[in-house]
Amino acid sequence: MFEQLFMLVRNNAGKAVIDNPEIPERDREAIINEATSSIIEVLKSQMESGKLKDLVRYFQYPEIYQNPLVSSVVNKFAGKLNNYYGIEPDAAVRIANSLMPPVMIELIRQSKIEQNKDFGLGTFLSMINGNRADLTRLVNYLTRG
Repeated sequence: MFEQLFMLVRNNAGKAVIDNPEIPERDREAIINEATSSIIEVLKSQMESGKLKDLVRYFQYPEIYQNPLVSSVVNKFAGKLNNYYGIEPDAAVRIANSLMPPVMIELIRQSKIEQNKDFGLGTFLSMINGNRADLTRLVNYLTRG
């Protein structure tokens, strides 16, 4: 499942990462990994801080572009670009803003495709949560309420 998330990020990383002259070629795969882990870390943090209902609502109503969740993912990723890869803060934010919102929208789209069981919201959140509990029933309950 995490490999599929990595591929989703990679498939959206063209202009922002892969074709970006500000990012050395040797760092591109690692940066895609950082983008993937940023998404996982922010979503996991949301669950651990008791904001599962807000997280589910985000997946239901993604048209709210200025969602704090997207901002958190952008900021987490930009921080990693700056801290670990020496990319200047303004450039890091620009790169993160170029990559992360489209990835998050695609993640939401994938979570709504019935045939894509790995990205089903309950399954996806259960995996992020370390499979400590199957969240599918809870997610289904929250999407109805």
